Amino acid sequence: MRIMHISTRLILGGSQENTILSCEGQAEAGNEVSLVYGPIYGPEGSLRERAEAHGGIDLIETPNLVRELAPMRDYRCYKDIKRLIRFWKPDVVHTHSSKAGIIGRAAAWNLHIPCVVHTIHGLPFHPYEKPWKNKIYIASERWAAKRCHRIACVADAMRDQALAKNIGKQEQFSTIYSGMEVETYLSPTRDRKAMREELGIEKDDFVIGTISRLAEHKGHDDILDAIGTELLANATMKLLWVGDGWWRERLENRISEMGIEKQVVFAGLVQPETIADYIGAMDVLVHPSYREGLPRTVVQAMLGGKPVIATNVDGTREVCIPERTGYLIEVGDHVALRNAVLELQASPNKRATLGAAGRSLCKEQFAANKMVQDLDKLYREVLVR
Repeated sequence: MRIMHISTRLILGGSQENTILSCEGQAEAGNEVSLVYGPIYGPEGSLRERAEAHGGIDLIETPNLVRELAPMRDYRCYKDIKRLIRFWKPDVVHTHSSKAGIIGRAAAWNLHIPCVVHTIHGLPFHPYEKPWKNKIYIASERWAAKRCHRIACVADAMRDQALAKNIGKQEQFSTIYSGMEVETYLSPTRDRKAMREELGIEKDDFVIGTISRLAEHKGHDDILDAIGTELLANATMKLLWVGDGWWRERLENRISEMGIEKQVVFAGLVQPETIADYIGAMDVLVHPSYREGLPRTVVQAMLGGKPVIATNVDGTREVCIPERTGYLIEVGDHVALRNAVLELQASPNKRATLGAAGRSLCKEQFAANKMVQDLDKLYREVLVR
């Protein structure tokens, strides 16, 4: 098959990593694969170099594909993508993210592409967005759902939330869990001791890790609110924050004001293939995000045998199962977050039990080759019909 993927940005992020793994797996299976994406900028990193290194993906940057609402540029992007589709002649157009999903589906449907698929990695509307924007997003998603054959979701929660807003039809949806390079997390290249030494973390420190962009709705402030006092009082409790973003300077200033600079390790941007090494240095992963599709970092931590404390949002509850693989807390519940951290700090045995259960749950379900096979089956069902 000739498969064209369209994604808004190739920053370091969960949906982008999912898309790259899909492209790589499909190219290795003998398909011709292209990836159309918009400009990459800012402190959030890029996956373009990884895609280029693979060699089997035709990378096409299009200048008018931008994240923000921009009607004139969006219309130019629609015309650009139509030109690219006419030139490249795909059998399948597979879109990712909201902006690329709406424009890409419109262009592919207009040109009668035989298989148009969209993946919902996370819905654009949510309780923390402005109501007028939510209305635009919901109306746009309803319109775009009529212009594709199938909708893949990284979690059942994405399907349920879409259908609740009358987006798409039940028969359009399939849940295809986001693929990971599972072996990388099961067997990290660097051991815990070496990684801790590199980061300046002592052998007996209790390390609370977070892997996400330093950005709005990721919950870094909630961590500081919940356990700031404990960090100040306990020199062996450390935060390890992996990732970068627009909020880094503000967070660094707040940490300095709290007097806990020595307790927080900023790892910054790291390459995806090294994430497993950082997970190995942690004792627990905390992911207090306000909205998600299904957070890859939660699955990655579980594959690394770590217990997870995460907020009860969207698809997170499908893997973070209370008293089995971790703790689920409500958004903004600082008391519950603090208590969960302290319980796990006090009980190494519980950490080990939850971590082992998480690894067992995730190692088959989230394998990248399973995701690629499920997508191949989905495409062929549409093409045969």
